[in-house]
Amino acid sequence: MTASQVIVLATPVFLLLIAAEFGWARVRARRHGGTTGYGLGDAINSISLGILSQLGGLFTKLLSVGIYAAVQGLLPTSEGLASFWRSPPGFLLALLFYDFCYYWNHRAGHRVALLWAAHVVHHQSPYYNLSTALRQSSSGALLGWVFYLPMAVAGVPLPVFGIVALVDLLYQFWVHTEQIGRLGWFDRVFCSPSNHRVHHAINVAYLDRNYGGILVLWDRLFGTFREETEPCVYGTRQPLASWDPIWANAQVYWTLALRSLRATRWSDRLRVWLKPPGWRTAAEPEQPSQAGWPAARTTPFDPPLSTGVAVYAAVAFGLLLMGVATVLW
Repeated sequence: MTASQVIVLATPVFLLLIAAEFGWARVRARRHGGTTGYGLGDAINSISLGILSQLGGLFTKLLSVGIYAAVQGLLPTSEGLASFWRSPPGFLLALLFYDFCYYWNHRAGHRVALLWAAHVVHHQSPYYNLSTALRQSSSGALLGWVFYLPMAVAGVPLPVFGIVALVDLLYQFWVHTEQIGRLGWFDRVFCSPSNHRVHHAINVAYLDRNYGGILVLWDRLFGTFREETEPCVYGTRQPLASWDPIWANAQVYWTLALRSLRATRWSDRLRVWLKPPGWRTAAEPEQPSQAGWPAARTTPFDPPLSTGVAVYAAVAFGLLLMGVATVLW
């Protein structure tokens, strides 16, 4: 069974869990006040971005898988080493190896503007719920493969690499929720809902923290861990204000391209892409101080829809979901 087929089989489970989370959040909101933490348009947009990512992955994965296989072809490994990686201890080590590589890929995705342009898609929602987990980039694989080449050099067979990558991805679905609180010792070792809420928050104290996919031990080891101590505000500092999945993927690339063209020095034109997000050239105005920002949840993008448009969108989305599932299978 291929990774795409596993995703197809998992999709109904994802949707049922999203519905269950929404139902529970609605009950809690009625009992204790507050909101459900869901927006219908935003949830559909997040799932649509996941659909687009999976369709794009049919092509971008050819690049990453092809390069991985090519590197292994240049550095042939012994059958004994390959057998070790296929054994239960080897598989567990490969999963830890992948999660370590994922940590650095994820960290670079927040600290290098070009990589952030791909990863930003996952952070654009002002909500934090299970639908946000499905909000994935369509361009992340174009450069992300670089971080996993050490696994190819170490002789991890491609099928084992594919399985541990899928396990790491599926694990991260459940941590995208506000309905699960602190989990004691689990929070100290693993990526948990509490730890990952911090990662998605735009509070000054939480920026660029908690990158681990399965283990948060990497963050503790490399100084990027932050405990959840204040209410989280989600989204990005420059809100998307659109439900167009194409524009969601292109927005930051477009912004970087314009800034690069406007730069007066050639060195700055390159730095725009390689420096951390928010870096400014000497010719650009400095950003105003955002100490303590934001004090409250930002207003989500939610333009009014007529009943007819809402029904049309729901029917079209359902047909699209079935069509894409067929293609992926």
